[in-house]
Amino acid sequence: MWRFDPTQSAPGSLAVQCRMPLRRLKAGWELVMSYKDILVFLDGSTDNDARMEFAFSLARVHGARLTGVDVDAAAAFEGEWAERAKSLAETFHVSANRSDVRVRYKIADRDAAGWKDFYAHYADLLIATQPNQEAFGRVLSGVPEQVLMSAGVPMIVLPQGWKPRPIGKEIVIAWSPSAQATRVVHDAMPILASAQKVTAFAFDPPADREDADLEMLREHLLAHGVKIDIDKWSNAGDLSPIEALFASPALEEADLIVAGAYSHSRFREALFGGMTKSLLQQFSLPVLVSH
Repeated sequence: MWRFDPTQSAPGSLAVQCRMPLRRLKAGWELVMSYKDILVFLDGSTDNDARMEFAFSLARVHGARLTGVDVDAAAAFEGEWAERAKSLAETFHVSANRSDVRVRYKIADRDAAGWKDFYAHYADLLIATQPNQEAFGRVLSGVPEQVLMSAGVPMIVLPQGWKPRPIGKEIVIAWSPSAQATRVVHDAMPILASAQKVTAFAFDPPADREDADLEMLREHLLAHGVKIDIDKWSNAGDLSPIEALFASPALEEADLIVAGAYSHSRFREALFGGMTKSLLQQFSLPVLVSH
């Protein structure tokens, strides 16, 4: 965070110069951290337009440069995907001209499907869509899961069939006192700082330290100007953490989940496949996740 004396510079002019959100404080104004480089994965799927529209919207909010990376595999240029895959660059640049966002366009090496070839190291935030059967074999195999688990950059994963709408007004943090959850909370700070409501969901917290842990989290986020509510799921029963999260009242009005990506978890399965059909159908919110 950066704070400054409003008598030294007018908030309006500073906002224009820095292109960063401002938050009013009793002592003056505060600049909120923002993402400066955002990367969106592009492909010939029917989810691409919504993903790209969201990416441009987020880049405008943060004054960020947007990198579009074409991750279509060779099979995408055949059949029903072909026309969309061939026109990706044109579609991306037309949207850029309308949005007043600085952009660059890259094509991933289709002969080298490793995560190192997807330009993820040079961004603050990645945007992808949850994999689906339609995309299998048509999108390079490392996207999005292998990129997320290996590149060290947070990612917003949009659900299949998601329609563009504002996100980040009401956020639920899937919290545990772990390295993964701690990492993603800090990665999400630019979005958390501008949210209207943030709830920390804690699944079956240890009874001897739950109050201290959650109160410390509350105080830490408050130091960043983020006020949070607490939702403790104390009786685990037969529910898994992901099932309890979806059953939480906190999720009813939420538009974004913030969660750490565990190497072996049902949450990761819900994001990238392997979960039961009924649970996948519940997964209708974007998730900001990091590993």
